[in-house]
Amino acid sequence: MADTLRVGIVGAGGIAQQVHIPNYLKCGDKVEIVAICDVAFEKAQEAAEKFSIPNVYHTVDEMLAGTKLDVVSVCTPNKFHKDASIAALNAGCHVLCEKPPAMTVEEAQEMADAAKRAGKFLSYGFHYRHSKEVDTLKRFIDAGELGDIYAATAIAMRRRGIPGWGVFTNKALQGGGPLIDIGCHMLDAALFLMGYPEPTMVFGATYQKLGTRKGVGLLGDWDYENFTVEDMARGFVQFANGATLVLESAFAANVKIRDEMNVKLMGDAGGANVFPLEIYQEKHGALIDVSPAFLPDISPYEREIKRFVDACLGGEPPLSTPEQGVKLQRILNGLYRSAELGEAVRL
Repeated sequence: MADTLRVGIVGAGGIAQQVHIPNYLKCGDKVEIVAICDVAFEKAQEAAEKFSIPNVYHTVDEMLAGTKLDVVSVCTPNKFHKDASIAALNAGCHVLCEKPPAMTVEEAQEMADAAKRAGKFLSYGFHYRHSKEVDTLKRFIDAGELGDIYAATAIAMRRRGIPGWGVFTNKALQGGGPLIDIGCHMLDAALFLMGYPEPTMVFGATYQKLGTRKGVGLLGDWDYENFTVEDMARGFVQFANGATLVLESAFAANVKIRDEMNVKLMGDAGGANVFPLEIYQEKHGALIDVSPAFLPDISPYEREIKRFVDACLGGEPPLSTPEQGVKLQRILNGLYRSAELGEAVRL
């Protein structure tokens, strides 16, 4: 196994330049970023110059043919996750693909199948799993401190947080709005802490009330005339083990706070609020609230990339697996389908 991983980047946008590339560089001599590609070739050239990346390509196929790679980060809009990831896996590369896995369940399954055939890692950019709060709470859960977790709430709400950049409001390229973009982060964190139970039924509702008209933008001015996604989604998920989860997600909603990303869990031995981390229990005849102190202050993005690099070099496997990606995609697409039908959907 190589001592230094040769990394290629697919997509030269914000997530590549602000997250993936800088955090690969923090891995020192474990990593060498040797190639980058983007259909907007000028953007790839600019990123290559900024980060001293020697090889620049227009397409992922050209990059894979032109440069020997060990690892590929897929940082494209959701529509292009599947093809880029499968091409990289087929070329013998480990893949770190940004979330969500794909546009459809079928695409996520194709990606999982390709990873299995290739014998390579396929992991997804659910960086909240690597936060100090989730990292710590998972240890408490594994030690039985919450017992049987039977109820959860996942919240990803913004007051006026419609992105004024990128393609986040383009359904054809993203597959949806806040549910598939920020909602999937909190959904994944909740599922991860619950042990990724098997979903059996979902009921969802989506709304497009604020995004199609001009308004105050706390994340820049958005293109309200071409806003094709939901601005709010709400859902209910039932699992085979009897547990349930309630999900709320919005780019724009008339709520008090600017934004909230949170997960709340309830078990028969304890409960928890994840952000900030608090654990609620009954012990020795008293109700107690526990708040961990002085947790290590490391960026979840940095920890995510470091763990992925270490996995590719023979360490512990990545936390996010292709099989979990398929399960998550089933829930996301099931909620959208339920919203279209106006009724619950069996998974």
